[in-house]
Amino acid sequence: MKFQLLLLATAAMALTGCQQTPHEVADNEPRIEIIDDQALQFVSETTAIEVLAEGFEWAEGPVWVQSQNALLFSDVPENVIYQWRPGAGVTEYLRPSGSSGVYPDASRQGSNGLALDITGQLLLCQHGDRRVSRLAVPFDQPAAQYQTLASHYQGKRFNSPNDLTVGKNGQIWFTDPPYGLPQGQQNTEQRELDFHGVFRLDTDGKVTLLTKDMTRPNGIALSPDESTLYVANSDPNKAIWMAWQLAEDGSLANGKVLFDATSHLSSGHGLPDGLKIHPSGVLFATGPNGVLLLTPEGKHLATIHTVTASANVAFNQDFSSLFITSDSRLLRVQLNR
Repeated sequence: MKFQLLLLATAAMALTGCQQTPHEVADNEPRIEIIDDQALQFVSETTAIEVLAEGFEWAEGPVWVQSQNALLFSDVPENVIYQWRPGAGVTEYLRPSGSSGVYPDASRQGSNGLALDITGQLLLCQHGDRRVSRLAVPFDQPAAQYQTLASHYQGKRFNSPNDLTVGKNGQIWFTDPPYGLPQGQQNTEQRELDFHGVFRLDTDGKVTLLTKDMTRPNGIALSPDESTLYVANSDPNKAIWMAWQLAEDGSLANGKVLFDATSHLSSGHGLPDGLKIHPSGVLFATGPNGVLLLTPEGKHLATIHTVTASANVAFNQDFSSLFITSDSRLLRVQLNR
């Protein structure tokens, strides 16, 4: 299949460990596979996949900040948030991002999922500090000052909040797998909860457990009308995306498997991870081989093959660009509109 791979030259500034200059890439790397013609409203086989920067240890949790004309994203093991701006490239934005010393042996567990609250302030899932927090300073004056929004459920510390999504009324939904614990899922000594939950945080600070039935809840997103909650399960034995209807009281109802990718794992890197929802309702979900485009009914429309395992995605303000954090790289795909 035909495809293009564009490598962007960025500003001449140096960024330790992150390559921002054009380089040779094998022509069997990223490509776009169209499975259903409905995908053509977003991408085609000739749509360019751009490498904006590379050299990160594990890029995660991108969020577009329109007021700054910038993308923020985490490098989890490096405990840092980077900023990418058009024409300026990548610069370090905030350090430490997710492990501020609450647990000294979690120093390589920075922030993961990032989002904006309804006031436009930055929200963080902080792996090392095992909490959901808000940046307590203005965007243009970044400093490692955080306000804890949620760190416990029924008196027990979370495992390691991973990803989050924000409702129009300010409620926050988030997932709590074990990946940010020292030694990750093998760690039992420091775990206080005996399950991996999906939670809702209300604006009054109340934390509600929505389900503890998922083995590895990870990426999470709301449908555009906020009637459906989607959650990815990063379990190689059950690599699925779940969809629930949201009841009037905020509880989950009529849960179903939206898409099962377990059989796809042998064909490429990656598990169900982060996801975002296009205004059309189509899910852009990282998983086996890269980013899968899925309809709200669970039809697989296309795969953006990223070669390396991809962690999460973000749209810009007008949904003309899709940013992908893919292992050590930050990618961009310009979408049809």
